[in-house]
Amino acid sequence: MARILCFGEILLRLSAPARELMLQTPRLESHVGGAEANVAVSLARFGHQVRMASIVPDNALGHHALSELRRWGVDVSDVKFGDGRMGLYFLTPGAGSRPSDVLYDRADSAFARASRTAINWDQAPENTDWLHVSGITAAVSEQAAEAALMALRIGRSVGARTSFDANFRAKLWEARGEDSVPVLHGLFFYAMLLFADARDIALVTGEQPKNAEDAARIAFERYPHLSILASTERKVVSADHHELTALLFTKDGGAYRSRTHTLRGIVDRIGGGDAFAAGVIHGLWNEMSFQEIADFALAAACLKHYIPGDFNLSTVADVNFYLSDSGSDVRR
Repeated sequence: MARILCFGEILLRLSAPARELMLQTPRLESHVGGAEANVAVSLARFGHQVRMASIVPDNALGHHALSELRRWGVDVSDVKFGDGRMGLYFLTPGAGSRPSDVLYDRADSAFARASRTAINWDQAPENTDWLHVSGITAAVSEQAAEAALMALRIGRSVGARTSFDANFRAKLWEARGEDSVPVLHGLFFYAMLLFADARDIALVTGEQPKNAEDAARIAFERYPHLSILASTERKVVSADHHELTALLFTKDGGAYRSRTHTLRGIVDRIGGGDAFAAGVIHGLWNEMSFQEIADFALAAACLKHYIPGDFNLSTVADVNFYLSDSGSDVRR
């Protein structure tokens, strides 16, 4: 299995329970999460050797976050303690025609305040086969964006495969008050595998693709290191009913689409994109066919919708069982 390093902020999520509005009753449910941490846990559950690089506060919240990652098999020896607070986000789950809502509370977190050299990037990528970062990290602070760029650049230089998830978050970039385009453009440049859809490609390149295939053409022309572009298409019927499809494009002109999965009775959609990213990375490392990768990754994302919290805790066997269409009755 691959030796994988994920870099990003570990967060604590506080959610209104049972589809309530935020603070409708004086209770909140807590889960550890964050885009890169979600990918790390999913890949660890798939059997890979996964390390997380981050900065957390040296307090009960930071230590709890590390304990949760360890619990699911992620090595946290590259996580450092720093001054500042724990990054938080508040989730009001959607229901029916009412969409979910996310409120970020990450200003002055230990991760946002850390210098770009808080992680020793001359050493961290050693013994690493794959390095994964997301655009959320770049949106947190200038220092975090510089660290993400440094990580990808050094990762490539030592021969690690590099993946970047655009994960554009308008609220975070607005709070930061900086133009996202030049930052994301620099990060796209170093990615071998890019998770981005036509809207992301349009935002970063300034071109207006006609469709997903045209977006792939633009991306491969713009970014010489890019080999694979992956994304999902989501049709939202209601908060509890989605339709999800995977798209995968290769530099040599290959185009692959999974079948569309209908998801009803959704439990928790947060982290679905990260589960998809982990599925693609797993499939590529294990040299699945591109069609098999699209199918496996989309199935992993679908299963995440039925697991509370940010983490996809499904194993490879769980994903394969889902793909077998054996039904959802009790396995005995």
